[in-house]
Amino acid sequence: MGRLPDGLLHPSAPPRDATWSRAMKERKAIESWLTDMDGVLVHEGEPVPGAPEFVNRMKASGKPFLILTNNSIYTPRDLQARLARMGFEVDEHSIWTAALATAQFLADQRPGGTAYVIGEAGLTTAMHAAGYVLTEFDPDYVVLGETRTYSFEAITKAIRLINGGARFICTNPDATGPSNEGLLPAAGSVAAMISKATGVKPYFVGKPNPMMMRSALNAIGAHSETTAMIGDRMDTDVLCGLEAGLETILVLTGISSRMESETYPYRPSRIVNSVADLIDEI
Repeated sequence: MGRLPDGLLHPSAPPRDATWSRAMKERKAIESWLTDMDGVLVHEGEPVPGAPEFVNRMKASGKPFLILTNNSIYTPRDLQARLARMGFEVDEHSIWTAALATAQFLADQRPGGTAYVIGEAGLTTAMHAAGYVLTEFDPDYVVLGETRTYSFEAITKAIRLINGGARFICTNPDATGPSNEGLLPAAGSVAAMISKATGVKPYFVGKPNPMMMRSALNAIGAHSETTAMIGDRMDTDVLCGLEAGLETILVLTGISSRMESETYPYRPSRIVNSVADLIDEI
């Protein structure tokens, strides 16, 4: 049989969709779960219908799972309390944040290092726990996270430290974040301002960097071939899970719609209306 040009299928080959569907069916059974929080389990401060039951089923199954968030403001204990008020009963060790992933990444890269941190308790607590000293005097890194009040003074200090040789790390690339009053600038926007002033781009640790997925898998001793990632965003959750080799499930209770998902050059393994549709699979 003659070789066809790259990208073309032989006429006798199954259609691309059939090939893709078969590949999805050949994945191993799901033994562990990763799920985004906002837009998947909670939406606008309320639990997504069926989400508490889904989490309870995961707990009862004994299968490893983690709830992920790019938000670095809160500690896992803070998020545990927030979820408890909405009817979720989860252990704080079942929550994995971009702050924890960032601290772990830096501890692996430069153990016992120093950092100038712009962020709140979620990030500073994680950095201390990773053995880092927080300082504004010749730090190894400038670490930018989310905060409710970005200080011009702190941003100016970060710019000067980066110009002085500090390496630039950011917990997540999100340009905006939600609030009761509307969108707020988030870490990605502030990082862009610092980059413009310094000419230095940060290394983003949180989604869609697959580093976030791999650190979460390591935290629960899971393998990518038998893990599913549930998310509501094509550009972060699905992309991140895909690049980490996970099965990806897009739910329609958050940002991305079914129609929007078709505009991306990659696809989730499947699309469901909400996590309530997944309860019987656990």
